[in-house]
Amino acid sequence: MSEERIISAAAKSEDQAFDATLRPQNLAEYFGQQKIKDNLDIFMNAAKQRQEPIEHVLLYGPPGLGKTTLAHIIAHEMGVNIRVTSGPAIERAGDLAAILTNLQPGDILFIDEIHRLNKVIEEVLYPAMEDYALDIVIGKGPSARTLRLDLPKFTIIGATTRYNLLSSPLRDRFGVTHRLDYYQHPEIEQILNRSAKILKIELNPEATGLLASRSRLTPRIANRLLKRVRDFAQVKGNGQISTDLANEALRLMDVDEQGLDYLDRRILETIINKFKGGPVGLNSVAAAVQEEEGTIEEIYEPYLMQLGFLMRTPRGRIVSELGYRHLGLEVPGELQAKLI
Repeated sequence: MSEERIISAAAKSEDQAFDATLRPQNLAEYFGQQKIKDNLDIFMNAAKQRQEPIEHVLLYGPPGLGKTTLAHIIAHEMGVNIRVTSGPAIERAGDLAAILTNLQPGDILFIDEIHRLNKVIEEVLYPAMEDYALDIVIGKGPSARTLRLDLPKFTIIGATTRYNLLSSPLRDRFGVTHRLDYYQHPEIEQILNRSAKILKIELNPEATGLLASRSRLTPRIANRLLKRVRDFAQVKGNGQISTDLANEALRLMDVDEQGLDYLDRRILETIINKFKGGPVGLNSVAAAVQEEEGTIEEIYEPYLMQLGFLMRTPRGRIVSELGYRHLGLEVPGELQAKLI
């Protein structure tokens, strides 16, 4: 169900070509994450001066914040090729060996969802990352022997939304680790203005601010909203995105002023109407809204908690005073007692 949400930060197949069109090619075009950019700039320049590949890089944080984009920027700035794969796509040690042996000196291997790597694959990856060597077992039983293949010096850039699921030995092999945070409102406006210029869309400042405020401070969602509002402007307007037109388009998409959609509000309303505002267990909420527990915990709840609309307590989930007010409901007098 969550895959169809316009304000889901998860990547969709329809986003691939669109994201590639809008993806910045260098650090100067990449808005936001200033501290990470400053560190990467020094890090890459130092590697260039030494004429060495950069150290292995681990990028983590919520989806849609630009981890893949940063990996491509690093490759572009370093002047090397990038090979893209994902943790689930590498099923056997032979798959990894085929990828690594085809890399050229200095190349970057970008592994998305690296936390989903098979443990057997991780064991093969350790010597490749540390010693630039690949240990292959030939034969079986007593006659089995290990063959070590030398690899060119390369860089692995790993990306994950679940840093806590990475094994400690794998985390330790990354020389550079950065966490991407949610963007600031002016940064999202800069991203929208840049995207509108590339797409040749007329976007007035008020409409830009409106889209930024509904984007959950996430570039992927901001660009997706821009794309949908552009379609609306093409059909219902004259191709220009005005404030009124943007408001009407967002209303039809059911995205409210805080960036919540129908499913977000449904979770809050279910806890209030069926469970008296909480506390209630995750399994009960999941059953009531007919959604998987993991989806609620990983997709819906983080943003609701970030806004302060929902709280997790030892006894269960509770809708906060802010959550009641956002839905236009009266705050119950016993709410404070539930938090004790």
